[in-house]
Amino acid sequence: MSELPIPAVGANAPAFSGQSSNGPVSLSDYVGQSSLVLFFYPKADTGG
Repeated sequence: MSELPIPAVGANAPAFSGQSSNGPVSLSDYVGQSSLVLFFYPKADTGG
């Protein structure tokens, strides 16, 4: 797995794809649509 560089604030997001709870998803699936907000977090690594 290669790591992408962290984009600067205000820069366009790089093309990427990944797995969601509903299957594969790619940023290109949303080109031309309204605003897109990405929210993710590492697998919970806490005892709570």
